[in-house]
Amino acid sequence: MKKVTVYTDGACRGNPGVGGWGAILSYAGVEKELSGGEMETTNNRMELSAAIFALEALKEPCEVTLYTDSKYLSDAVTLGWLEGWRQRGWRRGKNERVLNPDLWERLYGLLTRHSVTFVWVKGHADNPYNCRCDALATAYADSLKANASQSIE
Repeated sequence: MKKVTVYTDGACRGNPGVGGWGAILSYAGVEKELSGGEMETTNNRMELSAAIFALEALKEPCEVTLYTDSKYLSDAVTLGWLEGWRQRGWRRGKNERVLNPDLWERLYGLLTRHSVTFVWVKGHADNPYNCRCDALATAYADSLKANASQSIE
């Protein structure tokens, strides 16, 4: 299996608000940047979207080390919450509905395709890849916001 390194980040201008996500995929010395976003979303949806779109970009099953500054994302996978939520029909403790079940279901499918190790990094600190992903995410969110305001005028 190919070993791929992925860095991800999500951003939101307001929460909810205009959001963006950024990802960098690195394999054999080659890097690829991805970004996207939505007009009305949350930061957590953008964090999940970054991981999903990065993993979906891989053309074959890979061994992936995925770096994220989202405890929501990393803890859900590494602490087993995702598996428990899925087994309980996207419910968590006290029978509360899990937020973003559509994205968690997509991510779950990708985690069965790829061998993914999640690594939490402190956001916007000393990791240049995390900082670059943040710049991709915020730039995309800002471009959506600018385009929306231009179309209103």
